[in-house]
Amino acid sequence: MELSGHITTDRPLLVLAVKEEAQFLDTDLPVLLTGMGKVNAASALAGVLGRGPHPSRVVNLGTAGALRPGWTGTHVIGSVLQHDLDSDVLAALTGEVYGPPLDVSDQGGPTLATGDSFIADEEARARLALRAHLVDMEGYALASVAQRAGVPLRIVKHVSDEAGEGAARTWRESVADCARVLAAWAEANIPEYAV
Repeated sequence: MELSGHITTDRPLLVLAVKEEAQFLDTDLPVLLTGMGKVNAASALAGVLGRGPHPSRVVNLGTAGALRPGWTGTHVIGSVLQHDLDSDVLAALTGEVYGPPLDVSDQGGPTLATGDSFIADEEARARLALRAHLVDMEGYALASVAQRAGVPLRIVKHVSDEAGEGAARTWRESVADCARVLAAWAEANIPEYAV
């Protein structure tokens, strides 16, 4: 975890998983790099929010794999779900629903599936495509922490790969271009972004 800048109640906190995704951000807004995966994302954001003060909102910028053909570009996420939590079995065992899908935007954007697995095979991709449009490794964890803390959250993902065979290679090759697009999105859509 790495936090640069100072969090204040009148400005957003930008949250990204890794420095490769943040490399073109040119702002004095606070930036939190959580590390990859749900545990890193949740513990980093919870730690920062727990120390206070809370930012005006959290904006998660990052890359995502496309689960369906033709999905490219930048997307503001509408809802998130955990694809690696067996909610149905847990509900049958306990009668409680753990990790329900969460709405993160009122814009009707696509569904993001979050899990600790880097999806890089056709079978997993096809299975997840029945439930979501895009896949990442941090979104749900960030949404859960922000919701519990009462801090508004926006998740913005740029498609880096097709979440199929060769996805890891494609991510490495495309992450710099994705980072440029995400920085441009932030500059155009976050009023406080300008230095």
